[in-house]
Amino acid sequence: MLMRFTLSLFGLLALNAFAVHAFAVELRVYPEAVTLHGPEGQQRISVVTTRDGYASATVDLADLQIESTDASVAKVSGGVVFAVGNGEATITVSADDGSRATATVSVVGAGESHEWSFRNDVQSVLAKQGCNMGACHGALAGKGGFRLSLRGYDSDSDYAAIALQARGRRIEMGDPGQSLLLAKPTGALPHKGGLKLDVNSRDYEVLAQWIASGAKAPSDEDATLEHISVMPELALLAPEEHSQVLVSAHYDDGRVVDVTHWSQFSATDEAVASVEADGKVTVRGSGESAVLVWFGSKVALARMTVPYQNDISTDEFDEAPRKNFIDELNLQQLATLKLPPSPTCSDDEFLRRATIDCIGRLPRAEEIEQYRDQPESTRRDWLIEHLLSSEDYVDYWAYKWSDMLVINGTRLRPIAVKTYYQWVHQRVRDNMPWDQLVREVLTAKGRSDENGATNFYALNQSPEEMTESACQAFMGLSIGCAKCHNHPLEKWTNDQYYAMANLFARVRAKGWGGDGRNGDGLRTLYVVTDGDLIQPKNGKPQPPAPLDAPSLAIDDPNDRREPLAQWMTSPENPYFARSITNRIWANFFGRGLVEQVDDLRHSNPASNEPLLAAAAEHLIDAKFDLKQLMRAIMRSETYARSSVPLAMNRSEEKYMSRYYPRRMMAEVLLDSIDQVLGTSTDFTRLAFPGADYQDTDFYEKGTRAIELYDAAVDSYFLKTFGRNPREIVCECERSQEPSMVQVLHMSNGETINPKLADEDNFVNRAIKEGKSDIEIIEALFERALVRKPTDNELENMLSIIAEYGDDRKTAMQDVAWSVLTSTEFTFNH
Repeated sequence: MLMRFTLSLFGLLALNAFAVHAFAVELRVYPEAVTLHGPEGQQRISVVTTRDGYASATVDLADLQIESTDASVAKVSGGVVFAVGNGEATITVSADDGSRATATVSVVGAGESHEWSFRNDVQSVLAKQGCNMGACHGALAGKGGFRLSLRGYDSDSDYAAIALQARGRRIEMGDPGQSLLLAKPTGALPHKGGLKLDVNSRDYEVLAQWIASGAKAPSDEDATLEHISVMPELALLAPEEHSQVLVSAHYDDGRVVDVTHWSQFSATDEAVASVEADGKVTVRGSGESAVLVWFGSKVALARMTVPYQNDISTDEFDEAPRKNFIDELNLQQLATLKLPPSPTCSDDEFLRRATIDCIGRLPRAEEIEQYRDQPESTRRDWLIEHLLSSEDYVDYWAYKWSDMLVINGTRLRPIAVKTYYQWVHQRVRDNMPWDQLVREVLTAKGRSDENGATNFYALNQSPEEMTESACQAFMGLSIGCAKCHNHPLEKWTNDQYYAMANLFARVRAKGWGGDGRNGDGLRTLYVVTDGDLIQPKNGKPQPPAPLDAPSLAIDDPNDRREPLAQWMTSPENPYFARSITNRIWANFFGRGLVEQVDDLRHSNPASNEPLLAAAAEHLIDAKFDLKQLMRAIMRSETYARSSVPLAMNRSEEKYMSRYYPRRMMAEVLLDSIDQVLGTSTDFTRLAFPGADYQDTDFYEKGTRAIELYDAAVDSYFLKTFGRNPREIVCECERSQEPSMVQVLHMSNGETINPKLADEDNFVNRAIKEGKSDIEIIEALFERALVRKPTDNELENMLSIIAEYGDDRKTAMQDVAWSVLTSTEFTFNH
């Protein structure tokens, strides 16, 4: 618990510091203290200005005087400090205006001999030059008969490929310059990869000296890289300013080594900041971004904050309304970024918004009346409790979790689909804590028609599939890349992948589930007491272990899924609470604090890390009661802001200075059309791959789209508007992208027009009941938009009706059509 609190507190303090715009400038040297090891020890330095103690713009070293107090210990050249002799020295940096800063350098082992390590040095050169990347020799088949492991994850095999294969012709110890390893990338011999290495570079020296000293193989005695760190971790910048990212590698022998020159850099948001190959960052726009740093299969982030160029008083943030921790942390970020919050939306806007977001439908007439009858000061709280306790809440969230769990009739027989959905639906009705629900899935046993959770294993029938689906669904981690090699963008190794997958190796089933059409769908899931998954790389089982957790005894006969479930759902798991918190957040705000919503890798930072950490902590404190988190979100002023942008926050799209309008999800939109018109949609057949169909009587007339428990149900409307087909565990399966096909279908397709022509729809019934044109128009607006038409809108509608003469029925159908195809109706705002 302490670790999570510290993270939140750090972010809070940082944002508080940034919110104070008193630009007291001084110089700072990075790193402020460093130890150089051996005669090859060196450290690049960076000099920055500071604002309120935080790093700001990097100063051009050509504009500074840099001196060492003892050149016999350390010398400085070109912004790099070199080891000369053992001892201590101070590096002094001075500017023309008299400002100065210092850094301390200690040198040890300067008189000792030095040998370059294949694992830690040679591999680093090859990675930086791109030799072991997927587009070069790191490809699965290699290039030109020479294959390296992707990004150097397998040092032993890479050493064999370089020093032993092809009769050792790739290296020439007596004359290193003749080695193919050097001759090709320098252009001395033809090389399809082009010029990669300068003969005058330090990288060339590293390779040449390693070869000359005997091309020593990797050894178990080699220092092991534990992690990397960056400087500065957090920078407060302005447009067009620069920042230099420095990278340090921390080894298990205690050494901290500058590896900036061997690191690879990429920007997480190029619109805010871009980064060059040497770690130099250039600010391009306002917002928050990060630089992803990769070295030796380790990753780190250097974060950049660039306030918007708005002239705004801090009083606007101090006086902004607050309801809870969400507002505090959001307003701190907005103050830092100089983004004014939009005002609070109207009560009617909140009613429509919250009802759609929380239970997936429009408010009904009686709910609108009840809501407006509540005291103004408490009506929103009344609504929140009404929504969270409704049966429609159960239907909506059971559907959402069915997306995540991939409940799909093309992959399961009907009885299995129904049982799985009913299991989910009942857990939502019972408001089962999320950690308990996930534990029940992971440890499920028994018959597929009695325990619906066992169907998770019918959809994922190999240990690898079980591992990848569980990690993606419940922790937001896509670890599939580590199945073949160390993950190229994350810390997960090939060994960790197979250690995790081995936890599922003893899951068995008898009976045949069949696909969506074959077999009776009945399986009995059980666990055996022995058996392991083989790690292909070495042909042996990998000791079973959750990610970043100790291994289990490989000969323990107990169900390995039990400790896995305990580890995965633990409050100490850094991914579990954050993952479901981010999914819930995305439902209410249209985007997650991390995007994509199920991509919680370290290299994909949150738009507001302190807020995500605090929201996850809130969920943990609530013992994973999801309603508690939803309640906090809907009660916040952040959620209640108007969707109408201000001039100074119009350009931002992820810091929640306003509510972002978004099209209703496909199922909700279809149900809303039916709700307004008083019609229903028939769902009578299933669609299988290959344009094959099968009739179904599972869904009686009046079933809403949000109540469908099978993604295989045929519906042109739902498919056109981006329904999740539930083929893989990925939120990316659902599409919110607009298209011309959608526009055409709303205008003259076979969804709205037949419903408008239905003799028993709301409009036609109102006409038969003798309602006036004004009464019908006002009722349509209330049902669809939760508001009365403006005087101008009413006047325009009545003038259009008048053009139809005696054909009142067609006129009112066109009025209804215009409301249902409007942006205001199809979007939640």
